[in-house]
Amino acid sequence: SHSGSSHFCTSLSSPRCGPRFAEAMPFVKFEHIAREWRLKWSADADNASLMLAQAQLEEVLADVSSIEGVASVQRVVCGGCQDFKVVTKMPEKAFKEWEAKAFEPEAAFLEAVKKIPGISAVETQTYTLEEVKLNKKDIKKAQDKKEKEQGEGETKKDEKPPVDPVKKKKAVLKEGGKRGVEIEGAADMGGLQFFCTSVDEPEGDIELLLHSVKGMNEKSDPTEEERKGGSGHVGKMVFSAGVEQLAIVAYVPEDKQPELDCKEWIEKVLSLFGGKVVTDAKDYCQGVIPTDSNNNIFPLKIREALILEANNFLRKKGLFPEDNGDDDDEMVFGDDDF
Repeated sequence: SHSGSSHFCTSLSSPRCGPRFAEAMPFVKFEHIAREWRLKWSADADNASLMLAQAQLEEVLADVSSIEGVASVQRVVCGGCQDFKVVTKMPEKAFKEWEAKAFEPEAAFLEAVKKIPGISAVETQTYTLEEVKLNKKDIKKAQDKKEKEQGEGETKKDEKPPVDPVKKKKAVLKEGGKRGVEIEGAADMGGLQFFCTSVDEPEGDIELLLHSVKGMNEKSDPTEEERKGGSGHVGKMVFSAGVEQLAIVAYVPEDKQPELDCKEWIEKVLSLFGGKVVTDAKDYCQGVIPTDSNNNIFPLKIREALILEANNFLRKKGLFPEDNGDDDDEMVFGDDDF
């Protein structure tokens, strides 16, 4: 089921090009060896030297074709470089037997062509010669492997470079600290006890989101050039959308805990889209809602509805201003509102 060929030089006179060289390179597998006779012919006198070389080949062709074990005898003629080659191929065992007989009738053929006017560069060479064309089954196997490798290559190309966890946490805390200052200002101005918002940097990572919320709640240091945090007295629910999930952290300050159960609040919000509580305590609770394309649940798509739900839960407990239709937008802060 193979055709098409590959040759690998095994000239016995060269240590770099002999059978031992081929054996030293196990990826070059071969079963056949070929002997090549070659010469250059001249275009003079209407290619007379080429015709005479062909005549000499015909003189020995029957002898060459009847060598024990011969697999093929091929002639190569190039009109451009004026090459004339005869390639005789056979299994390795048969070749060694032919070699022991000095490749008869090689000497007679070479002697005859050397006498032809216009013939030059008469040479011989030995090399391995194998059919390497794949059969249909192997073609399919090779194509499947290539497609798989290309697919893996594309996937790797699409993958984001690995994130430095130290830099990522720093970015999360910076965003959280800044948001804390904004929440403190908005809450003081509007007289709010609770606040719902979303952040970008955690990208749906629940632990990073907790760091972000704690950054919002840190006490502000008035000596620092850039204020951060300062909203620890404001209860909050913070959302972060990632590819795989929407992460939610609820925070209830100690003085608000008698009025609001942190776990009850986050459970109510999570129940809207089948989310689950990950950790719960009186002050901090964490929860996630996994992406579910079958049910059209995508973190970015559901986030604003959940912020409204969180605010509505607070309204029922009298912990958030009533929605009078005019100022609701001021109470719901998303990523772009600061």
